Amino acid sequence: MNVLVVHDYGPFGRALLERLKQTSLRISPLLVSEPENVELSVLADWIPDDTDLIVNALWLADPEAAEKDPEATRQAVFSLPIALAEHAREHSMALLQLSTAYVFDGRKQSAYIASNPGQPFSQLGNWQWECEQAIRTLLPRHLILRTGWSLGRFLGKVQRLGGALNTLSLSSRHRGQPVSSDDLARVITAVILQMDCGAEVWGTYQYAGAEEVSQYDLGLAILAMPGMPENVRVVDEVPEWAALEPENTTLGCTRIRNAFGIKQLPWRSGLEAEAALLRQDHTLSPVDETVS
Repeated sequence: MNVLVVHDYGPFGRALLERLKQTSLRISPLLVSEPENVELSVLADWIPDDTDLIVNALWLADPEAAEKDPEATRQAVFSLPIALAEHAREHSMALLQLSTAYVFDGRKQSAYIASNPGQPFSQLGNWQWECEQAIRTLLPRHLILRTGWSLGRFLGKVQRLGGALNTLSLSSRHRGQPVSSDDLARVITAVILQMDCGAEVWGTYQYAGAEEVSQYDLGLAILAMPGMPENVRVVDEVPEWAALEPENTTLGCTRIRNAFGIKQLPWRSGLEAEAALLRQDHTLSPVDETVS
């Protein structure tokens, strides 16, 4: 199978390419450093004619960044994926597209399943939900994968806020399941390998870490890591930035397990590896080796 991987400079793109390079698949990386500025009219020139599967590995999981520039968000989260889907339809290719739990409003009392309709209230969630619906209409041979919280986003946020404040507000009301870059790369690689073996299981799937956790407890776990800010008092309060966070982003992941045999891994086991990836990306400050 010939796989085109659309990626950026981020940790997830690097992790996915590293895993795919260890397979027998033919991988063609396509670096898109600024997806909001891509000239869609020349997109076809970048996609090899013999591509079987386009993997859009631009993992956009930060609602705060999306809210700051709605037009750029629309381009990156909706226009670019739809252009990829249209090209895939015209050239008999398949598409794997990422989405997130931000397509939901968080009011459901139990875990969201793949067939639940989206009810987003943020720019990120809105355009991801619009993208999902458009791809389902445009391209029968598609696989949409919704994810939980980006573990890297919360690692960076807790370090930045903890380094600037003596008291860090985090909410125990907001619950979800983080997923690390490497774990998501593992999942996507496993899915692609089964598609290479002839699996024709198209549709919408969900994946997130095995343990549901509140943002408050996630913050405590991150601050307990070596190299994180010390003497930070964490209080159970809803911070201003959490206005963009659904209170429940827990995802039911049984469908991906039943279709592909993929089991959820604990997000805690990926904390150190995610921190290392972020340090390579200069998103996270270097670890102080003197900290025990």
